[in-house]
Amino acid sequence: MDHTDRTLDELRRTATDPERLVLLTGATVVTMDPALGTVAGGDVLVRGDRIVDVGRDLPTDGALVVDVGGSIVAPGMVDTHRHAWQTQMRRTIPDVDDLPGYLRSTLMSVAPAYTPDDVHLGTRLAALTALDSGITTMLDFAHNSRSAAHSDAAITALIDSGIRGVHASMAPHFGEWDGQWPRDLARLRSTYVPDDDRLVTLRLAALATPAIAEHLAYGPELARIAADLDIGVSLDVMFGQAASAALLNWEKEGLLGPHLESIHSTALSADAWAAIREHGMTVALAPTSDAQIGLEDAVPPVDEALAHGIRPGLSVDVEVALASDMFTQMRALLTVQRMRAVNAVHGTDEMPSRITTRDVLDFATLSGARTLRLDDRTGSVTPGKQADLIVVDAEAINTMPLHDAVGTLVLGADRSNVTSVWVAGRVRKWGGALVDVDIDSLRDRVHDSVAAITARVAAAPADGR
Repeated sequence: MDHTDRTLDELRRTATDPERLVLLTGATVVTMDPALGTVAGGDVLVRGDRIVDVGRDLPTDGALVVDVGGSIVAPGMVDTHRHAWQTQMRRTIPDVDDLPGYLRSTLMSVAPAYTPDDVHLGTRLAALTALDSGITTMLDFAHNSRSAAHSDAAITALIDSGIRGVHASMAPHFGEWDGQWPRDLARLRSTYVPDDDRLVTLRLAALATPAIAEHLAYGPELARIAADLDIGVSLDVMFGQAASAALLNWEKEGLLGPHLESIHSTALSADAWAAIREHGMTVALAPTSDAQIGLEDAVPPVDEALAHGIRPGLSVDVEVALASDMFTQMRALLTVQRMRAVNAVHGTDEMPSRITTRDVLDFATLSGARTLRLDDRTGSVTPGKQADLIVVDAEAINTMPLHDAVGTLVLGADRSNVTSVWVAGRVRKWGGALVDVDIDSLRDRVHDSVAAITARVAAAPADGR
């Protein structure tokens, strides 16, 4: 792998040049493009922010050549749902038992203590952590938008980080707030996302039902606002009988469509799944969240999605209780599904219907991009798409020797093996370290933020008001 300072300096110097050519050469290229497959000893040619060619022995004329021999080049991974603002409170509830426990500890107690600066810092920390682990696209389900300033802080943090971000805006569940949402979405649209060709885009976030917070429940008014702004809708707490009934009601009201993302989707009824399929909705699974927090039946519904012809995306959800990376999500889902498949036919002559490592890598890349309706620009190493790429060391102690590149990415690699990360052709990680990020300064700010939030929580009235 070419990690020279000179190469990085040149990449920085020419970062905004739309005609700059960069050739990543000598890698095993896992394209996740069904037509291209995996290319051993392959090259990837990038012009500006776009992939222009994938193959072997591509011409080097005029290109900055980056030797990635001994590595795997793959599409950047896609996190389809993360509550990024709370990241500086990581693992504060590692053994949380259920959804009410999370609601009480984090959304009812801690969330009201966040200032806009805290939101910006937590969101930036989440985005940089995502980039460091090879996630190039992250949907931030921003459900602590207590004021316009809180929303500004969240969306500018995504922009500042350099990640391909989706700001899904939602008001808080509990505590005081300015009442600016959802009308403030129009300001966010015009100010930050006047068109959808930018690196950061906008969605409306809502809950499936009014059970937790009535003002956050999806329905005709929120559907109209999203339609007027021409933005998608991400729906959380999509599980169980209540969400199933809500889905069928929305179908009767004509509110379903491909602009809707169903998050979790555990223990939905057969009719609800049929409605999701018939109206082209997408599905974001949260494998570790469903299991660890115990959401409904606690089983990520990959089999149900696949049975209805839906290839889901994957997501991290909440770092207050869960891991931060997509390698964990892939392994958790693979393990859970294969366990269920074998268990279902144990003692019979039937063959289990197992998913594969390629399936879960697809869920973490191309299908994840499709879940967010971004597959026209990311999710695979395909000429014409933007260059969202990761380079993974295949000669490290935990990855060598390379026999199966997909299997290595899913079962062998971790964030420490991600040597470089590219978003729309710009390098965000190089030589195993984030580019242009002062980690020491960030660490100091994180600790100061935690101390301030903790003090405000301690000083708040017991009822959270």
